[in-house]
Amino acid sequence: MDPMIVVVQIAVILFAISFHESAHAWTALKFGDPTARDLGRISLNPLHHIDPFGTVLLPMIMILMKQPPFGYAKPTPVNLRNTRNPRLANFWVSAAGPLSNFVVVLGAAAVLIAAGRIAPEALARAARRGGGGVLEPVVVILEETIIINVVLGIFNLIPVPPMDGSGILFSALGRRGLAIEMFFHRYSFVMFIVIMLLVYSGAFSLVLGPAVHAVLSAIQAAIG
Repeated sequence: MDPMIVVVQIAVILFAISFHESAHAWTALKFGDPTARDLGRISLNPLHHIDPFGTVLLPMIMILMKQPPFGYAKPTPVNLRNTRNPRLANFWVSAAGPLSNFVVVLGAAAVLIAAGRIAPEALARAARRGGGGVLEPVVVILEETIIINVVLGIFNLIPVPPMDGSGILFSALGRRGLAIEMFFHRYSFVMFIVIMLLVYSGAFSLVLGPAVHAVLSAIQAAIG
């Protein structure tokens, strides 16, 4: 694999994870819980969010396996007792992470589409990896930003603890849903191991691959 691509992917993952966790922390603060804010978790500095396995080792393993790269940070601490509406807070704090990834996708896609319309020939040359175009590094960064954030956003929507999707689903179900979530949290480590096994087997690529392809195809269509 091209070393430049690997460096870009690692940098993008660190940014995406930091933005994701900051979104959790910022949303919790807006609902009245300053716990994460007080611990410095509203920050784009990856050192505030880094998990040795999830932020460093896992992305490298995925890159070496030629799978869509992704990772995770240490969980953002949230004390729902500090919030005015715990159910609503849990829903939006959970949703903030994946939504932040999709916001980044939209931003990167907008820049890529604008570049394609302003300088279509230069973008076409840059899109041919190794084509030597002056825009090539920019295109590489934008494309990897889109791919990684699509993967992170969708992956975190898995509706089982400790993924964000569980908080979204169980909060939407009301009090009974929150009780169910607490029950499942007892076995979150087991579920995490199962998810990792599915990742290593390549099973998630059956979903993530087509999703990434669909987004990139839509961007290409928008460029014309």
